[in-house]
Amino acid sequence: MSPPNRRSLKTKLVSPHKFMETEILQTDGVENAERMELTRVRERFPDALNDTYEFRGDLWLYIRRDNLLEVCQFLRDELHYLYMCDVLGLDWLAKWEEGEKAKRFEVVYNLYSPVTFQRLLLKVEVDEGESLPSVTGIWEGANFPEREVYDLYGIPFDNHPNLKRILTPEDWVGHPLRKDYPLGGEEIPFAQDSFGPAIQDMTHPHAGESFDGRTGTEEVSGR
Repeated sequence: MSPPNRRSLKTKLVSPHKFMETEILQTDGVENAERMELTRVRERFPDALNDTYEFRGDLWLYIRRDNLLEVCQFLRDELHYLYMCDVLGLDWLAKWEEGEKAKRFEVVYNLYSPVTFQRLLLKVEVDEGESLPSVTGIWEGANFPEREVYDLYGIPFDNHPNLKRILTPEDWVGHPLRKDYPLGGEEIPFAQDSFGPAIQDMTHPHAGESFDGRTGTEEVSGR
């Protein structure tokens, strides 16, 4: 099988600081050709990748925690992923308890390049009680999204400039997007005939006071 017919295009991005020239690798009529970003990251950081996959044109890279900052710096400075769209959290509680997942949580970094018009998503696995390095030193826009992940999942970010809750009060008990978070005592139906946990039959202990009337120091209304 002949190798993909690759061609290089040169483009320039005008920024407030300098002109940046980048090479965009494209493929002509070749399916399943490896994305340039994957090739470059694998060459520069051969031990940084745990896994990769592509879905509907978007490339996902599983990055080792210890390599996160250097990979992000490389993506911004050399591959021109200048825009950090969002930071998201995932809780794989059921699969983690069944041993299908080595670590309970994943943090997703959604990146976009205005030079190549490509999107790239990074995933980093993190376990209960572990932290991740903050990427605010690379993308200042990660400030509030990292605070949301900390608030809703309880995942801390080292060296964040202002790591505190952003959507719930400072004295709120627990982290509302964790899968073992109480839902207020009523059964909530989900797909596959499963139900969300109710207070009376919780199998996972909840840190703090009951959600029947108080959380932290504030009264809970509407319950």
